[in-house]
Amino acid sequence: MSLDSDIIVDRRRIRRKLTFWRVMAALIVIAAIASFALIATPGARGTFASAGSIARVHIEGLIRSDSDRTQALERLENSQAAAVIVHINSPGGTTAGSEQLYDSLVRLKAKKPLVVVVEGLAASGGYITAIASDHIIAQQSSLVGSIGVLFQYPNVTELLKTIGVKVEEVKSSPLKAAPNGFEPTSPEARAALDALVKDSYAWFKGLVKERRGMDDTQLEKVADGRVFTGRQAIDLKLIDQIGDEKAAVTWLVEQKGVKKGLSVRDYKLQPRFGDLPFLKTAAVVTLEALGLGSIAHQIGQTGVAQAVDRLGMDGMLALWQPAASN
Repeated sequence: MSLDSDIIVDRRRIRRKLTFWRVMAALIVIAAIASFALIATPGARGTFASAGSIARVHIEGLIRSDSDRTQALERLENSQAAAVIVHINSPGGTTAGSEQLYDSLVRLKAKKPLVVVVEGLAASGGYITAIASDHIIAQQSSLVGSIGVLFQYPNVTELLKTIGVKVEEVKSSPLKAAPNGFEPTSPEARAALDALVKDSYAWFKGLVKERRGMDDTQLEKVADGRVFTGRQAIDLKLIDQIGDEKAAVTWLVEQKGVKKGLSVRDYKLQPRFGDLPFLKTAAVVTLEALGLGSIAHQIGQTGVAQAVDRLGMDGMLALWQPAASN
């Protein structure tokens, strides 16, 4: 019985080692296929930026600081894309995040012809993003502008009085953590906030004045926080042209010398390399050829990156995952 037990243990150990080396071989093959596809097959690189095409970048939703986005735009600077069309549909966001995005697009514009298309909304921080371009196109019903800065905070002082709760604090100076929402805002705290808002507002207006070539009179007409339709915005110098992506391509051809007839391809600011379709297909085929059908099935359902994470988990698992839809 002892000899049989030793044989069984040895066989299990050999089987685990064999499975490990099969997985390693599969990963090496997948990496080689991916590298070759990215270098030698232009069509497989559409997720990034293909040579002889125009890159389409989407800026949507709230704008915050985002280092991944900055790095993606830096990669686009060094790509072989002939030009860039930035589609914006955003109500704005933080001033710091909008400034970061603006700076990234200015650097990109120094390397490649760039034009902005406002799809539906480019307000506040979204408009800061738009003016990074030398040419802004919007549809007639698009909304642009909202040149202004806002600082909001809740104050629950009266609510706390009603329920009989008092927040006590010890702080180093009167303006530390002010306003805090648990007590009436002091005149000193309000003045400090007002100074912050006015400083950011002056920066915003200065940027618009410089980038859109406005004088003080023109700037005052548009800098009261309102949004304007595309029809209104073109007369107010907030945008340059009414149109859509086709108009943007035409402008790039006529004004920037971009070759006519180039395709426009999406460039994702946060691509998931492990979920590229060609890579997933290569992974499934390779693993099935090596006799690792269960792992291939897992990759087919969830993608390479997630499947590799699963392979790193040992021991008994209590793991639930919805079945993939057909």
